[in-house]
Amino acid sequence: MRIIVGITGASGVLYGLELLRHLREGGHEIHAIVTPYGWKVLEHECAAGRESILSLVDYLHAHDDLAAPVASGSFRADVMAVVPCSMRTLAAIACGLADNLLCRTADVVLKERKNLILAVRETPLSAVHLENMLKLARLGVGILPASPGFYHRPSCIGDLVDMLVGRIMDNMGLENSCFTRWQGMPAR
Repeated sequence: MRIIVGITGASGVLYGLELLRHLREGGHEIHAIVTPYGWKVLEHECAAGRESILSLVDYLHAHDDLAAPVASGSFRADVMAVVPCSMRTLAAIACGLADNLLCRTADVVLKERKNLILAVRETPLSAVHLENMLKLARLGVGILPASPGFYHRPSCIGDLVDMLVGRIMDNMGLENSCFTRWQGMPAR
């Protein structure tokens, strides 16, 4: 698959990094866009920089390059995920404000009726956040709040991250074994 991954400045960039790692292992063609604050949060939360991203993607597109191939409807992407998705980016996408490459690419994915997934990362949520999510959900956008479950009995942060990454990959239509799937309550 040809997959676009956006990373914004919301907390939780580890989700984006781990998604890229799993996609790389799957042999997919990966295009990435990182916002300016995404780079800052990658450094702060993960001590990761440009080289870390470059090692996981086929193409890294500059956030301000509105002439990049992914900005065009003629670019044949299969799916786009924004992980994590800030509320600013969510609002811009909901309003069709395509003033940077990440938002423009999401706008193109929407207009081309391709799969768009937003792993929103904020708490608590305001009515504005919820209205923007509802607006996009009605357009077919997958809204995946970065709120992992605990039924798989996680033993570390990596287990929690992998569960959300696995659910994102599920919504991309990709097989994965990132987490233990629910099998029902054990018999007593």
